[in-house]
Amino acid sequence: MQVSDPCFIGVDVGGTKVAAGLVDSKGEISHRTRTPMVPTDAAAGLAAVTAAIDSVSAAAKVNQDSRRLISGIGICAPGPLCPQTGVVINPPNLPGWRNFPLAELVSKAYRLPVRIDNDGNAAALAEAIWGAGRGYRNIFCATIGTGIGTGIVFDSRIYHGRTGAAAEGGHITIDYRGPRCGCGKLGCIEALASGPAIARRAAEKIAAGRSSSILELAGGRLDQITSEMLGRAYLAGDLLAKEVLQETAMYLTVWLGNIVDLLEPDVMIIGGGAASMLQPFFGEIRDWLPSWCINSHCQEVPLVTAHYGADAGIAGGAALCRELSPHRVENKVDVPYGI
Repeated sequence: MQVSDPCFIGVDVGGTKVAAGLVDSKGEISHRTRTPMVPTDAAAGLAAVTAAIDSVSAAAKVNQDSRRLISGIGICAPGPLCPQTGVVINPPNLPGWRNFPLAELVSKAYRLPVRIDNDGNAAALAEAIWGAGRGYRNIFCATIGTGIGTGIVFDSRIYHGRTGAAAEGGHITIDYRGPRCGCGKLGCIEALASGPAIARRAAEKIAAGRSSSILELAGGRLDQITSEMLGRAYLAGDLLAKEVLQETAMYLTVWLGNIVDLLEPDVMIIGGGAASMLQPFFGEIRDWLPSWCINSHCQEVPLVTAHYGADAGIAGGAALCRELSPHRVENKVDVPYGI
């Protein structure tokens, strides 16, 4: 490897953990680390972030990767946040960070350019540059897990909207009489097709008298049912699990039909913990799509699984450092931002 070969440190900040890794110019990740997050204390939360960065840096040096030029640090942080200024505004899962200048503080600590964005945007950018969206110009990416995060990338640039709050596709309502979402709206796709929503619908069917091996996996407790258990039951041939997943696929079809009509992306990428569980239903989604989309070319849009799984946040953070976007974090320290 040449001395000038650039690499980036990608950091994934969550409510309970901070994960980080060294990412090279081809999107390959090494020297992963994970440390507990302190969500209620600003200084302790920042210390968790710097501890993860320090651990990756130290591991790289021990393994003789110091020849690599670390060109920047990218951080996936919980929103709401401002990617232009690098300020975390008021994340529900990190109550200790309010109007917190995360990019500025990390840049001061390491004398490196720092960028931040939410996990949906960053994951989409990583997929566009290095992953399942490579070779496509216009990408829509959805991460289905505890919630549904989305990102839109046009020509290798994240679409942020006017204030940086665009691409909240998980909070598009597809049933105004549906269950209330955590955001306060009714019938968001997140309230119908996220991991907890999938588990809730299974529990409701079992409570209504349906039999399923899911209940046994949950130790007989309805409140302990998870989407992961449902996925295991489906693989074992459980009919109720299949029914719930087919319903989820239909919800996603309605939603993705709206996405195609609005954006007509070149590819739609599905990632997150529920992606592998839903992949067997991608064919059905394609078959159903013309009934929920006015675009006559809707079935030509590939629907694929994401390349990065649990590493989406690390890869996404690093990808932020490669985006040649006018929306740059202008740190208040004497460090050139260009990467």
